[in-house]
Amino acid sequence: MALLQIAEPGQSTAPHQHRRAAGIDLGTTHSLVASVRSGTADTLPDMLGRHLLPSVVRYGRGVAPQVGWDALAHAAVDPANTIQSVKRLMGRGSAELEDAHLHHALVESEDSTVPRIATAAGAVSAVEVSAEILKALRARAEASLGGELAGVVITVPAYFDDAQRQATKDAARLAGLNVLRLLNEPTAAALAYGLDQRAEGVIAVYDLGGGTFDLSILRLERGVFEVLATAGDTALGGDDMDRMVGAWIAEQTGVADADAGLAVRIRHAARAAKEALSDREAVELALELGDGGTWRGTLTRETFEALIEPLLRKTLAPCRRALRDADIRTEEVADVVMVGGATRVPLVRRRVAELFGRAPHVDIDPDRVVAIGAAIQADVLAGNKPDGEMLLLDVIPLSLGLETMGGLVEKIIPRNASIPVARAQDFTTFKDGQTAMALHVLQGERELVADCRSLARFELRGIPAMVAGAARIRVTFQVDADGLLGVSAQELSTGVHAEIQVRPSYGLSDGEIERMLHDSIEHAGDDLAARALREAQVEGRRALEAVDAALDADGEAFLSPDERAAIASAREALAARVEGDGARAIKQGIEALEKAAELFVERRMNASVRAAIAGRRVDEFSQD
Repeated sequence: MALLQIAEPGQSTAPHQHRRAAGIDLGTTHSLVASVRSGTADTLPDMLGRHLLPSVVRYGRGVAPQVGWDALAHAAVDPANTIQSVKRLMGRGSAELEDAHLHHALVESEDSTVPRIATAAGAVSAVEVSAEILKALRARAEASLGGELAGVVITVPAYFDDAQRQATKDAARLAGLNVLRLLNEPTAAALAYGLDQRAEGVIAVYDLGGGTFDLSILRLERGVFEVLATAGDTALGGDDMDRMVGAWIAEQTGVADADAGLAVRIRHAARAAKEALSDREAVELALELGDGGTWRGTLTRETFEALIEPLLRKTLAPCRRALRDADIRTEEVADVVMVGGATRVPLVRRRVAELFGRAPHVDIDPDRVVAIGAAIQADVLAGNKPDGEMLLLDVIPLSLGLETMGGLVEKIIPRNASIPVARAQDFTTFKDGQTAMALHVLQGERELVADCRSLARFELRGIPAMVAGAARIRVTFQVDADGLLGVSAQELSTGVHAEIQVRPSYGLSDGEIERMLHDSIEHAGDDLAARALREAQVEGRRALEAVDAALDADGEAFLSPDERAAIASAREALAARVEGDGARAIKQGIEALEKAAELFVERRMNASVRAAIAGRRVDEFSQD
């Protein structure tokens, strides 16, 4: 009983032409995957109908990592091995993580600059943790869409720098995903709202997620969707609201030093209270203290808003900065879009409305809007809608430049330059007879090297010995559509050349990625078995749904009691096997159900044919 997918003419590509593509929102608190099906983009649920996947991974000794809801259920009892909010660690070094309010112990690897998290399964990097989340989303998408993905669009905060973007790509590579593009989250949100269909206008996207904040100013004009400016903070979000509420709860309980388990319970209670206060004026709290006692209290919306007000002020300053960079006044902004789960907080919406002088769009679920926009772009980039493609011009969030003498930074590409972009600048030698030049690539807005982010170092050798200032070295910066950087240097008189594809200091090395890919190959057999089981379960559930619908519609008309009982028996047998762990047994159950329903299918088909030809002459069919 194979299922058919029917579409109106012109609404769908032929099956052999359609390429499966998905959009992924890799979030701090939750992650989602979405795809375009039958012309509509929507997020894909798991087998229990849940669209959100908690961005949580639990590691155990000698067992496969748990991801999502299963991992979250163990957060309070096994906090040391249950990793949450890993997006805050992506592309960042140990020194940068001192203010990140981590709940996990970091260890330094002797052969890597990547900070790692200590777990029972060994030390893991943020990239490896994110790869587990992406693997779970990939499995969900392939089970829902019925085959392998041709490619994905993964969204990142607009204010993610080169290191954070490269870390995201590394995680996707480990998860076996072909990344069609990294897309800024605000741009994805605007696509989801259909704002690309406007004739023209300026759009502001306020994106406050679990761990990151972005404000982007976009302009649509003559089919070009251009990001004019972006500003934000990659370490500010709903998690910080939870932390403020958690500190208030700890103060009320009188607990000075909470153990790891109690700290997790406080954090979960704080998050639940924040979410409840979006619809209520007060919420009752109850917290097990671990010593047999229970604390009970009440948190009002007024108190909650007083706690988070300083955080919201921190989001408004980047809003004003982005407006200045774009040279846009608030009254010129036609639409304001809210993105991210933290924008459900009423105070957030009030402050944004006050700043821009208009009520923001809140029509689409703020948790799902980014994934939906990514799916729309993935469908275009996969080639399913070549006529529907529009030009997306994102920007780089921070300036890129080189170190010059005196520890200064010479900016080559300024922040908010549209990408892809290439810029070149000529430099010269500092000393007589100098035959080599060291180039230090940096990112940031400060004037001193010490205040900017180091991205890479490389050397240009073979410069002809000349007096100082005579040589001409042209340095070219190229940023691709994903916001990733390549730098080349050439001495113009001789043509000697050097280049580097910038792999940030805190990305994974090629050797580390190769080792991880080798590990994935080593376990390929287990992965294939798990995939076969998942595919069989999906096929089995589809068969159950189809037979149930057919029985409800025509069971009484075409089946005797004995025949219906036989189909019901085969159906129950298949239902039991679908919940098991044997792919072959499930397929046998499907075959048994199809055999039991053969006469039923034949009778329904014959009845459909008779109904179609009733009252028509033979010559009518000849004409057709």
